Amino acid sequence: MQNDRAYANADFIPGAADYPPRWAAAAAEFRASLGPRAREGLPYGTAERQRFDLFLPEGDPRGLVVFVHGGYWLRFGRGDWSHLAAGPLARGWAVAMPSYTLAPGARIAAITREVGAAVAAAAGMVPGPLVVTGHSAGGHLSARMGCADAPLPGEVAARVRRVVPISPLADLAPLIETTMNKTLRLDPAEAAAESPAGLARQGGCEATVWVGGQERPAFLWQARTLSEAWDCPWHVAPGRHHFDVIDGLAAPGGALVSTLVDGL
Repeated sequence: MQNDRAYANADFIPGAADYPPRWAAAAAEFRASLGPRAREGLPYGTAERQRFDLFLPEGDPRGLVVFVHGGYWLRFGRGDWSHLAAGPLARGWAVAMPSYTLAPGARIAAITREVGAAVAAAAGMVPGPLVVTGHSAGGHLSARMGCADAPLPGEVAARVRRVVPISPLADLAPLIETTMNKTLRLDPAEAAAESPAGLARQGGCEATVWVGGQERPAFLWQARTLSEAWDCPWHVAPGRHHFDVIDGLAAPGGALVSTLVDGL
């Protein structure tokens, strides 16, 4: 399909196949290090993948950060990314990481609703402000939580103070012309309804778009498109590609974590 190359991240990252097992190993080690402060497999629905992990800081949380994983809505789960909670956790924030039903078991609109249910369930366990972030397809889903039509109860939507989509898919129309759409089943109507760049941002919700400087041009375009549509800042992380742009989430004093939680 004509857009396959534009969205083929792994084809342009040296050693790409080594990243997923490394992520999973780091995540498992991190969960083990937290002991009872890691609460795993909490339900937000009845389906198999409708679960989230909640990581608690020492002392009372300042608020809640929700991280939504990527994988083109096709792969991965909450257990692959636990180590990325280290940065916000060290700053005193609780961190929730949900799984969601993967395509073709759910279309993207249904996945958006699942993530809304996960955010609401986690918010019911942690008081204070909410920040939603996510990477790639998770960047899309985190941006959707900052939209005026986000599938969130009103009192939860009012607590979403900031979204930080990382390398987001903000305009889904180009994905219709990819091979993966045989599984995603996007049509023009769903692509329009689920593209944050074509939707209004919720009033009172700040946004910063984050992307790696060495990402595929399509992802730089996606990030810039969302920042222009929402009239919000975007940050290009020098030298970072699609697989290591998220590493900053594990650094408590780094720019990405500061973008998440400073001033709240």
